[in-house]
Amino acid sequence: MATNWPQRLTERAEARRAEGLWRSRPTVDPKDPRQDFAGNDYLGLARDPRLAEAQAEAARRRGAGGRASHLVCGHQTIHETLERRLAELTGRPRALLFSTGYMANLGVLQALCDRHTPVFQDRLNHASLIDGARLAGAPSRRFHHRDLADLERLLARAQEGAPALVVSDGVFSMDGDVADVAGLAATARRHDAWLMIDDAHGLGVLGGVGDGCAGRAHGVDEVPVLVGTLGKALGSAGAFVAGDAALIEHLIQFARPYIYTTAQPPGVAAATLAALDILDTEPERRARLHQRIQRFRREAATLGLELDASTTPIQPLRLGDNQRTLRWAARLGEANLRVGAIRAPTVPQGEARLRITLSATHDDDALDALLEGLADCQRQEAA
Repeated sequence: MATNWPQRLTERAEARRAEGLWRSRPTVDPKDPRQDFAGNDYLGLARDPRLAEAQAEAARRRGAGGRASHLVCGHQTIHETLERRLAELTGRPRALLFSTGYMANLGVLQALCDRHTPVFQDRLNHASLIDGARLAGAPSRRFHHRDLADLERLLARAQEGAPALVVSDGVFSMDGDVADVAGLAATARRHDAWLMIDDAHGLGVLGGVGDGCAGRAHGVDEVPVLVGTLGKALGSAGAFVAGDAALIEHLIQFARPYIYTTAQPPGVAAATLAALDILDTEPERRARLHQRIQRFRREAATLGLELDASTTPIQPLRLGDNQRTLRWAARLGEANLRVGAIRAPTVPQGEARLRITLSATHDDDALDALLEGLADCQRQEAA
């Protein structure tokens, strides 16, 4: 007799627990005393009262929900305004809103690719990019992480005449390093391929005006498809795709996650517009964030902590072993410090790590507490 469903679920749960890979959702309360070194609120905007007030006011005036999909009657003037602002920020002719970053990546890849479209992805790309190519049924090849020579080799072997797409994270979410956007663009051009960059963790943080690692410095000719999210450095929710008019119109017609989803609530769009205003008028937030990054890396080195080579807010500390990673995260939690314990399948097997993330709102006391907590973990491990 075949295994029944309850037995199947129990067996899979037991196996995951035994491997040290079981995940639990931390329930966070606004009064939680712990310092957050796990989230993606890089500029400290998620709790900025100006965003909350903009969201509340828009909800009062326009309603709490989007009411319908963009193509029915959900596309409001506030969405149109936000799309224009995002296009301006990234130096693109047009932008298109999506409800989440995952949906944006699924939508783009499903709309652009099919079984005749080879897709070349960095080995450490986000799961949504991998899943998007699978959804499209596109033949997908993975090149070694940030290895342009390997990408060149794979592109040279591709079938001639097929429209190829090269896809990469901008800032890699678990490693914190940055794609060589110029190198990827040059390599793609040599093989008549398009380049798609998901700059979820670079937008708001990198670039001269917070336009990310693939914004105005790399225009639409170099990076025809640019994806950004609004729920990280910008502190709200949702995502967008920026590019030329032909790309955006194509996505409106063919991107199923866009066509068949209720529009973003107008209050969320208003909060994002408020965040963009702050991004424009308070560049000191970005400067303060990068000062925090430099100080943390400098003092972590004096403790002998071997951080990955990252100049972004994502500062991974590889511990290798799942149980060791969980122990360190638990000890830090006891010291009122929340840090992400990242294990497979999010990262490769044997590369478990603490994913430490920094924010412009972390003051010197918070960094001191984090460094002391990490030093204490070292001491307990050595005892």
